Amino acid sequence: MIRLNFNTGELQVKRQVHRVKGELVVSEPKTKASNRSIILPPPVLMVLSDYKTEIDSVWLFPSPPNNDSPRDPAAVRKRLTTILERADCKRVRFHDLRHTFATASLEHGMDIKTLSTIIGHVSTATTLNVYAHVTDEMRKIAAAKIDRGIAKSESLQDIDTAPRKPAPSTFLPHKRQRRKPGTGCVSQINEGLWEGRYSPKLPNGDRLARNVYAHSEKECEQKLAELIVQMKAEIAAQRQQPQAPA
Repeated sequence: MIRLNFNTGELQVKRQVHRVKGELVVSEPKTKASNRSIILPPPVLMVLSDYKTEIDSVWLFPSPPNNDSPRDPAAVRKRLTTILERADCKRVRFHDLRHTFATASLEHGMDIKTLSTIIGHVSTATTLNVYAHVTDEMRKIAAAKIDRGIAKSESLQDIDTAPRKPAPSTFLPHKRQRRKPGTGCVSQINEGLWEGRYSPKLPNGDRLARNVYAHSEKECEQKLAELIVQMKAEIAAQRQQPQAPA
């Protein structure tokens, strides 16, 4: 159920969704620490607020086939894979994104206690053990700053104490070629299903839309081409039919 306060940005994590013997089950999180509240940043809250106006469900992310059920975690993972493939990005898991967030948070100055609470670790010791490589570097930087501030040392170790800046992104979105008019459109519905659509204008001015489906983009393009040929022949035959007297 939705536990997000759109006024304060507070998101309460109180439930988890997983499969048991093929059925979706909503249950309590594994540990008490997993029951937590997170303050979402304004840009994320704005996107979710706009999205909420488009749904009518007790769930923030309802299942498309069943509005009263949460979205299947497997479907969410497949959607992430599809997005990464279309963007020509490296394939990562949601858990990898969690690690990236934690590492970046520590490098940019978030304290261990706050981070441990946000990501739901049982104790700060767990966070310290998992991200020891980051905290070790943070301790070296802290020691260098103390040496500079108290000892007034000019000859410090070769440690860069300036705030880290993210490396420039080399990401370039994958731009699909524009389709020529009269060739229909092809879109991916899910990981194993593609849809082709052609909607030409009939002699009377109306539009007639027909769809084809396939398990690969190549097969879908082939079926769509055959559909277009068939529909153009049907439209040509309609144009040759004599007009009924007014």
